[in-house]
Amino acid sequence: MKKICLLVLICFGLSGFAFSQDTATSKSKWQGGLELDVLPYLTGGYFGAGWVGKKNVRLRVLTAFVKKPDWSTPDGFTNHHITAYAAVVDFFLKPNWKGFWIGGGPVYWQSTIQTDQQKQTAESNNWLLNGSAGYNFSLGKHFYLSPWAGLSLRVAGDTKVPVDNTTYTLPQWNPEASLKVGFIF
Repeated sequence: MKKICLLVLICFGLSGFAFSQDTATSKSKWQGGLELDVLPYLTGGYFGAGWVGKKNVRLRVLTAFVKKPDWSTPDGFTNHHITAYAAVVDFFLKPNWKGFWIGGGPVYWQSTIQTDQQKQTAESNNWLLNGSAGYNFSLGKHFYLSPWAGLSLRVAGDTKVPVDNTTYTLPQWNPEASLKVGFIF
């Protein structure tokens, strides 16, 4: 929870800097916002992101905690939990943060997992490169919904994680999809 509070404070600080810039047109004005993602909350976790941007490009920083459902974890394993931190650059095809967007950037994962026996909890750390795409649907001047999908490639870190009397092998590719709810300042 402290990490989320720190992230929000950083984002408010960045957005304060962004809004202090004097610009001539709305297209070149700095803007900022906050996002929540539905999926982590459905699994008992959390997600918080803040962003600043200008024209059609924005920088997002985020943190998330996801309790992966057992149906998405290989047989014999359970309680796969991931804490993620990311910095992502997004590009929108239309101005004002509407419509189709694509993005990508580095992601750091701290993970824990157990076997079905739940004797030990194994930990792993990984770096991934993420690519995502989505569509922002405007809900008035300040709110939006953004269904999205992404794919992350593991590029560094632990690959084979010993747990109890077996080994969990982290996948090279990690797909994901969800729905974000956003607010534009």
